[in-house]
Amino acid sequence: MTWTPPTWDTAATASLGVLLAVGVPVVADAPGRILAAAGAILLLGLALRDVVLRPRLSASHDGVVVRTLTGAIRLPWADVRVRVRETRRFGLRGRTLELDTAAGPHEDGSLIVLGRRDLGADPETVARTLWELDPRPR
Repeated sequence: MTWTPPTWDTAATASLGVLLAVGVPVVADAPGRILAAAGAILLLGLALRDVVLRPRLSASHDGVVVRTLTGAIRLPWADVRVRVRETRRFGLRGRTLELDTAAGPHEDGSLIVLGRRDLGADPETVARTLWELDPRPR
């Protein structure tokens, strides 16, 4: 099983970044050009990240693999705890998938947080699939 941002989302982000970049010379004032250029760089960088980190999360009966900018992180099921965190901010509810690597034998674990945009699916649905693949008894 693999999860990644939808192709249409990545293409839309890249298109908006290109439109902003093309519009930079048209903006009359210097602060506006700086803001437009910063927005273009941000959107193009986000689209590039989506392309480079495909697929973002992979899972099998052996464990999970998360692709990051520093490389792929392979986590056997014994070293990872999967949970979904739900938060409310400004009246909006958001869910994230948390992969806690401190659950393994290493004390210096880390927390990998993936949102709906990273996964291209609801984090709750992804978590249920990961729990089904995890061979450990629940």
